[in-house]
Amino acid sequence: MKKYFQLVIVVLTLFSFSGLVIAENNTVARGEAVKYLAYVPFGVNIFTGSSATQKHTSVDPNYQLIAGDKVSLHIWGVAEAVQADQVVTVDANGKLFIPKIGAVQAAGVRASNIQAVVKNKLRERYKAGVEVYVNVLTAAPLRVFVTGGVLRPGQYAGSPTDSVISFLQQAGGVDSIRGSYRNIRIMRGNRAVKTVDLYAFLLWGKLPRWKFNDGDTILVGQQGGTVNVEGEVRGKFSFEFGGRSTRGIEVIKYARPYKKASNVMVSGTRRGKPWSSYLSINSFKSTHIMDGDTLRFVTDAQLKTMVVRIEGSHLGSSYFSIKRGTRLKELLDYISVDPNEADIANIYLKRKSVALRQKENLEKSIFRLERAVLTTPASSDGEALIRAKEAELILQFVKHAKLVRVDGRVVVSDNGHISNIRLEENDVIVIPKKSDIVIISGEVQMPQSIVYASNATVYGYIQRAGGFTERAEKQKIVIVKPNGQILMGANLKVSSGDEIMVFPKIDKKIMQFNKDIMTIIFQIATSAKAVGIF
Repeated sequence: MKKYFQLVIVVLTLFSFSGLVIAENNTVARGEAVKYLAYVPFGVNIFTGSSATQKHTSVDPNYQLIAGDKVSLHIWGVAEAVQADQVVTVDANGKLFIPKIGAVQAAGVRASNIQAVVKNKLRERYKAGVEVYVNVLTAAPLRVFVTGGVLRPGQYAGSPTDSVISFLQQAGGVDSIRGSYRNIRIMRGNRAVKTVDLYAFLLWGKLPRWKFNDGDTILVGQQGGTVNVEGEVRGKFSFEFGGRSTRGIEVIKYARPYKKASNVMVSGTRRGKPWSSYLSINSFKSTHIMDGDTLRFVTDAQLKTMVVRIEGSHLGSSYFSIKRGTRLKELLDYISVDPNEADIANIYLKRKSVALRQKENLEKSIFRLERAVLTTPASSDGEALIRAKEAELILQFVKHAKLVRVDGRVVVSDNGHISNIRLEENDVIVIPKKSDIVIISGEVQMPQSIVYASNATVYGYIQRAGGFTERAEKQKIVIVKPNGQILMGANLKVSSGDEIMVFPKIDKKIMQFNKDIMTIIFQIATSAKAVGIF
């Protein structure tokens, strides 16, 4: 078992000196995921926040008093008979009773004007010597019914100046399957007194100001015709347009496609049969879109330019917008460098398409190893125990191998000669910084960085690092150039900035799957490091 653990340590060590990055295993916090429909309705986020009924600590000066409101009344002066200090309530008739004076009409009076109304009433009897202070303490909550296409129909409390959204939020919001965001009516009695379109609020911030009466009903109508939008747009939602059809220009207004979107794939049902059409953006604008259609905005027009990035030791801009078909040497003429700092002879590229292929090849090798480990039979109980321990360690190796992140490195330089490769969208051109160091890593006694010496050999550097370990495979020494180029074999020549890597030896008697393991190790340390074009 000691040898098994040594092997795991050896394997994990390789990840550190292969120059690759181990990707973090990011997890999504539990409870943060929200379950939505296949296409999220436009506007659903209005109702995803808190829906608790607000408690008003102060009264709006423009609020008009109604029956049930409480008012603090303070009267003082020389006429002791009319002094008062109490809280009174607006009665069912809308009156406010003042002791010793009588009733005054309060319903319909603004909160900011109630003091003047009471004071005028006092002046009818006392011309002077009496003062009054009136303060509206609480606005009596009114009850509004919310029904139709909402999640929790019922009666909810609020103030007359609360918005439609406030009451809808208390009712759980518009039902994403049944309810309409565009046909919301405020009913008073049996008559619709106001219609609200939430799209006007979502797009332009327009929400009608409305004063509710006690007993009003908010009726959310049935969902109208909808289209599902995806692709190159800012708004990937299900949009409601109301009737049976609408024009494409209306959808564009809501979905806001990116400028690069050139065409629209329209699919749906016509006359009871599946139907689809592929249109340019201009043709789509005048096309009639039907309820249930799915629209996918795509970019088919070939862009004439592309963007590449520059990393490493260079001067000036880090991004260049170039014509498609531009080759590497054409662009290098426009990149400024300091010849004393930039290692021009070891320029390399990082390319996404190459990284994807590297990752795919690595995953295939890992899959073959996993399959072999989990399906290998054992001829005895003792062998089965050994295989189980072996499988446990190999699967631990596989777990780490799966987390390797390759960078899609492409070698474009060899001994100072730069290949005039055609550039692709989002290529990264890396210009390394000159180095006077040689790195020795892997199965050596003291892995370290040593100052480059022009007369030193590979074995000379290894001796300066303490020599080989007992696990070293002395015949498998690899030199990795600053541009990622891999050199193997005899008579290797070391240059400044190189990395000397010594592979581990895996005993065939210990590990049944040593060939597969060595294949993966070599991919991680070498072929996953770079792809050469020479």
